[in-house]
Amino acid sequence: MTKRADYALLALSHLAAASSDDPNRLMNTKEIAEQYEIPVELLAKILQILAKHGMVASHPGPTGGYKLLRPARDISVAEVVTIVDGPFSLLHCTAGEESSCKQYSRCTIRDPLATIEQRVKDLLAEISIEEISLPAPDPKFEDFSARPFAAGITLIS
Repeated sequence: MTKRADYALLALSHLAAASSDDPNRLMNTKEIAEQYEIPVELLAKILQILAKHGMVASHPGPTGGYKLLRPARDISVAEVVTIVDGPFSLLHCTAGEESSCKQYSRCTIRDPLATIEQRVKDLLAEISIEEISLPAPDPKFEDFSARPFAAGITLIS
């Protein structure tokens, strides 16, 4: 994932938190950018891309800003990453770039890595913006398995 995807996820998480208090609240680009120390111009471009894809509503003007168009629980991390970065791929050969790989014809790790890639895609598709906008758990007190996307993950201590 790129920094642009990180910034998109931060912005959407921020909008999700704001909408949980007031569904009609608009957040301006500068306010979000300052909160996370993101360049305002870059965040504005990212939010425009998200608006173009129907993820956020843009309201122009001095009192304008952005708000989520869909519930945060219905927006997956995978969807955001794909919109901002393009199709997700860990491997060049699964992104249709096998001609640039000298080892393609004799590669023994392509299939196992493709399986890992698919699992990562599936996991990102299962995690919603709502889930990533939840407050960070305190490791001393939080049962990590209670977080929806942590199901099936074993923590090693």
